Amino acid sequence: WPLLRASNEMPSAPPDLAALIRARLPEPVHALVPPPCLLDMQGEVVEYEDGRALTMRFPVLPRYRNPLGNMQGGFIVAALDNTIGPFSFLIAPPSATASLDAQYLRPVTSNDASITCRAWLVERTRNTLHIHAEARNEAGRIVGLAQSVSQILGERAPG
Repeated sequence: WPLLRASNEMPSAPPDLAALIRARLPEPVHALVPPPCLLDMQGEVVEYEDGRALTMRFPVLPRYRNPLGNMQGGFIVAALDNTIGPFSFLIAPPSATASLDAQYLRPVTSNDASITCRAWLVERTRNTLHIHAEARNEAGRIVGLAQSVSQILGERAPG
């Protein structure tokens, strides 16, 4: 994943999120980090706040448009999920989404070249992660919100 910083600060050694996630997972799944769905959406890391939040940017590609010319809602949710998922693996791997609710606030139009999604931890219990996320257009306006509950999976026995 390309890593960009939202601020003008030049970090001395920005984290490699794929390497951080791989280090937390069994070796057989390393080839799927980052997952193909994230690569297909061309997501790029904007900022990672260790254990607190992950911000990613996604291009608004012409193939994501609905008949009105706006980004189809499923792709907005996919961008939010492609931010929530890696974030959940950074804070409690392995984990699996138990529920994901989303609300749309305004359309992502063909004038928007990208959307920026930010996911943050609301609450962690022994077995679950409660994560919220928002998607913003290039003008900084919120276009969508999501709330996710992820089940923290225990260590699995081989086989």
